[in-house]
Amino acid sequence: MYKDFPIITLCGSTRFKDEFLRIQKELTLEGWIVISVGLFGHSGDNEVWTEDTKEMLDYMHKRKIDLAEAIYVINVGGYIGSSTRSEIEYAKAHEKKIIYLEPVE
Repeated sequence: MYKDFPIITLCGSTRFKDEFLRIQKELTLEGWIVISVGLFGHSGDNEVWTEDTKEMLDYMHKRKIDLAEAIYVINVGGYIGSSTRSEIEYAKAHEKKIIYLEPVE
């Protein structure tokens, strides 16, 4: 009855929490299995900034990219920070499809 569902990992600044939630919903309804962030450090989840947590979360997000066929970059207003840029480079190195919310020059 159902096809195989592709897996996608959301990447982007956690300041865009509303966009993460909206895009997660949209992609889910389109038939994607969506992997997202677990905390929104730039949107009030202060646990991110405790000792070693940010480093662990960055490492964990790369493992989430490993599980996915593609990443979806939430680049509101064209913004791509250093962590997201690192994730994009990681995805490229591992031959993942990269989809952007907004066009990239």
